[in-house]
Amino acid sequence: MHPMLNIAVRAARNAGQIIAKNFGDNVSVQTAEKAKNDLVTNVDREAEQTIVRTLLKAYPDHCVIGEEFGIQGKEDSDYQWIIDPLDGTTNFVKGIPHIAVSIALRIKGRTEVGVVYDPIRDELFTSSRGNGAQLNGYRIRVGQSRDLDGCILATSFPHRHRHHLDAYKKMFNGIFDACADIRRAGTASLDLVYVAAGRVDGYWELGLKPWDLAAGELIAREAGAITTDFAGGHNFYSSGNIVCGNPRVVKSLLEKIREDLPESLAR
Repeated sequence: MHPMLNIAVRAARNAGQIIAKNFGDNVSVQTAEKAKNDLVTNVDREAEQTIVRTLLKAYPDHCVIGEEFGIQGKEDSDYQWIIDPLDGTTNFVKGIPHIAVSIALRIKGRTEVGVVYDPIRDELFTSSRGNGAQLNGYRIRVGQSRDLDGCILATSFPHRHRHHLDAYKKMFNGIFDACADIRRAGTASLDLVYVAAGRVDGYWELGLKPWDLAAGELIAREAGAITTDFAGGHNFYSSGNIVCGNPRVVKSLLEKIREDLPESLAR
């Protein structure tokens, strides 16, 4: 494997041990609300500190950008690790076993390494640019659906961006009418890698942060998916609005999304 991918895997497994140990423990898990509908626990923070220590021990001149503690390490480094120590915090708090550690490495603004680790199922999704995508060491590929007919899709409701709810519901209705079914599981990084593994045929969501999508987006792309914003461009890192699937599915999703796309989301 890519040497930096090895370190990312080590960091993800270290964090995963902390998460798995505390999963379902209502006594030791302390929960707070960072903002309305946005939870954080002591486990998120401990997992992030563990990841940062692992990465900066190996690469002290790198920069780490985490969901909970912001920027650590060398801020102006060309090497930026983008991490979500516990994607799916609400699932974790409620005892729903659908959570992940997400770690990506961007070099001069381009994602080169991605790891998404589900510590409950012990599923490790990995990729380095140009080397395909793997699940527990085995190659994975995106599904081959030709359009939305018969597709199972993934999404998430805009619970942190409720001002977009009306627009989202119109998108949802149009897409639901065209596909077989839609799943909403609450962990963006796993939605993306499930596209990579062919478990779902496509995915769309709005209002994500870079740590939600950086690793999963690379893994999905290396498995044969394409990723766009709602306008069909490549602005999803800054807009947080993302569509992912094989090229035909993305084309069909974009056609449905554009039918009810307000100007505020057309990016």
